[in-house]
Amino acid sequence: MSLIEKIRSRQATVGVIGLGYVGLPLAAELSRAGYHVIGFDVIAEKVDRVNAADSYIKDVASETLKPLVKSGHLVATGDFARLGECDTVEICVPTPLRKTRDPDISYIVASVEQIAKYKHPGMLVVLESTTYPGTTEEVILPMLQDEKFRIGKEFHLAFSPERVDPGNPRYNTSNIPKVVGGVTPACTEVAVALYSSALATVVPVSNARVAETVKLLENTFRSVNIGLVNEIALMCNKMDIDVWEVIRAAATKPFGFMPFYPGPGLGGHCIPIDPFYLSWKAKQSGFEARFIELAGQVNGSMPEYVVARVVDALNQKKRALNGSRVLVMGVSYKANIDDVRESPAIDVMRLLRRHGADVVYHDRWANAHDHELVEAGVPPVELTQKVISGCDCAVIVTGHENVDYKLLLEHIPVVVDTRNVYSGVNSDKIVRL
Repeated sequence: MSLIEKIRSRQATVGVIGLGYVGLPLAAELSRAGYHVIGFDVIAEKVDRVNAADSYIKDVASETLKPLVKSGHLVATGDFARLGECDTVEICVPTPLRKTRDPDISYIVASVEQIAKYKHPGMLVVLESTTYPGTTEEVILPMLQDEKFRIGKEFHLAFSPERVDPGNPRYNTSNIPKVVGGVTPACTEVAVALYSSALATVVPVSNARVAETVKLLENTFRSVNIGLVNEIALMCNKMDIDVWEVIRAAATKPFGFMPFYPGPGLGGHCIPIDPFYLSWKAKQSGFEARFIELAGQVNGSMPEYVVARVVDALNQKKRALNGSRVLVMGVSYKANIDDVRESPAIDVMRLLRRHGADVVYHDRWANAHDHELVEAGVPPVELTQKVISGCDCAVIVTGHENVDYKLLLEHIPVVVDTRNVYSGVNSDKIVRL
């Protein structure tokens, strides 16, 4: 039986390497579509929790996992020898930046090394991790292909960018259109067959390089436009103009304008990182991506600007930042999720402490044991009248819903609002971005 026949008949065994924000939702969707899915992860706790149907990802409920695990459609393991059982393998591992802003694809390479050990004829390998154009063909293909294991013959290889938006109640893995580009047309056909069997919409493109660039364009578009509106915010502050009112009015135009909003910086695993993958690759081709670099500089400087606004706010109350107790409201990288990866709040807290502030934070969503929060050295607190009254200033970095911002405003001398949670509220206690 051919691989594509196995896929169409749901007889293919699917492997998913990396059971994080991308891999676990994908594994769940493929399991629900009727496949036997083996999830691989090097973190034993994740493996144990998946096998116990105990989800650690907010977008995948434990109730969703229970029937999949109980029926045997979904199993997790740390034993990569089981890749030999898989007909298709999805790579969903992190792709961070090094301190030099060069791409770090070591997790991808490590995953492919494991696949190469247990490869067999009739396999499909799909990379989902965001990376620079050319990774699939230039890095993965040479690691897998040999005289007896030929692309388009014994195995197929494709790239399909993840488009996960954690905490989005409307769009999830099942209904976000899936872009797919294979190294060969036959590779695209097989990958499209797999995704079409589980997801609502699949968008094939001509090759893997196009698919790799699609994801980078999407996130670079956001980064550049957020950088633009952050610069507008800085400009408006100098001219004593309410940037939020400007954006609200501009957004009434029914064409030619898309509202973006300023903030304390970029967070998450994609938008702060992906544009630099694109600019790095552009440099290898002798092209300087100036818009991308400039947007990165503007967005990267926002935590320092936030701290400057805190200094201004305290000065208005005849207080110095050094020695003041500052309450940071929200530390995850966006509202209503627990993910603190690349969160600007981490930078804000470090800068505040460097200036001598006594810093605490409140966030009911974030996990206080997350290594980034532990390394920041800032203790969490409950949002009570006693805690608030003991602080000199609050800075709202993440505007979570269902937070008693009224209580905050009633019992603290001054609040720096970087997310416009006090929209429509007039108070001399509020210092806006």
